[in-house]
Amino acid sequence: MSATPSPAKIVAKGLEGVVATGTALSDVLGLEGKLIYRGYDIDELAGKISFEEAAYLLWEGELPKAKALAELKTALAAERDVPTEVVDYILRAPKDAGPMDIMRTCVSMLGLYDYGAIGAEHVGLNRHRQISLTAKIGVIAAYFHRARRGQSLPPIRRDLGEAAHFLYLLNGQEAGPEAVATLDMAFVLHADHGMNASTFAARVCASTLTDIYSAICAAIGTLKGPLHGGANEGVIHMLQQIGSLEKVDGWVKEQMNQKKKIMGIGHRVYKVLDPRAPHLKRMAEKLTAELGEPKWIQMSERIAQIMRTEKKLEANVDFYSATVYYSLGLPTDLFTPIFAVARMAGWTGHVLEQWSDNRLFRPDSEYVGPALGRKVVPLSQR
Repeated sequence: MSATPSPAKIVAKGLEGVVATGTALSDVLGLEGKLIYRGYDIDELAGKISFEEAAYLLWEGELPKAKALAELKTALAAERDVPTEVVDYILRAPKDAGPMDIMRTCVSMLGLYDYGAIGAEHVGLNRHRQISLTAKIGVIAAYFHRARRGQSLPPIRRDLGEAAHFLYLLNGQEAGPEAVATLDMAFVLHADHGMNASTFAARVCASTLTDIYSAICAAIGTLKGPLHGGANEGVIHMLQQIGSLEKVDGWVKEQMNQKKKIMGIGHRVYKVLDPRAPHLKRMAEKLTAELGEPKWIQMSERIAQIMRTEKKLEANVDFYSATVYYSLGLPTDLFTPIFAVARMAGWTGHVLEQWSDNRLFRPDSEYVGPALGRKVVPLSQR
């Protein structure tokens, strides 16, 4: 009796085009340039809902009514306190450490103080952890920034929303309504984005039925990479390197001649304009005009125009978020951690969704090593 032949393997480098699982949280329609949260186009949500409403939508499937929203805000505010031992670590950590590394380490430490029941069966406990992580991640990022500068750590407050509280912790004083509204919208735009690399990493980790802290550490480590979340920091460095509007054309031409990547241009999924980009562009235009520093957005627009004409490539979310954050006075190396603060809503939502119908991820690989049949040569003859 002959053996049953193995099914043919589908090789897709980077898993492009491979559907690994289903999700009800969000969808990215690359050819149409659309981002969808639970059936809502991002254009319908941006500027109309708060980050807390976006988190509720991703977690529960519907926009909250007033009572539910108030309860979520209260729950988030109540979970902002970070264990004393974690705060002590933040104060003692190397001042030149990367903020994403500190964030990843602190999330891992949070697991040490909540090391009880793990896995999918503890739904109520995991929902509490979802809120706790979303509430604490911004505190960790802001506290480390102040600690490395030798500044005092402001006390936690319960009367501010997530965006307002983050800016308060970062600056030691309340931010104005315009800055809060701007960051809040940025949080909404970054809250989730389909099966991106960090979300996939979180779900792969969660599929082993490990704890939620391990899954989020996997996501943070993945987001850190310059091909994922680190791109927004690269954009502002690029603009600073160019220096002025008059130098843009020559700089871009030189980069293209050397076949170097232009940060913030192009996207792995979107083949047209990233739907988040126009919202951030408007905010960038407004902020730079108010600051009297329009050159950043002018340089960005010229780069985008050249790349659109020469390479048929469009700007992505990082291209304008960099200018928005820079104009808000946020430190450049906090751009990616701020991305993580917003994306915690999506990551935790995906982890709980993974556990609701779990199957361990275990893809195949294509073996490209030497052919079978090699023989061991005695050590004395090698």
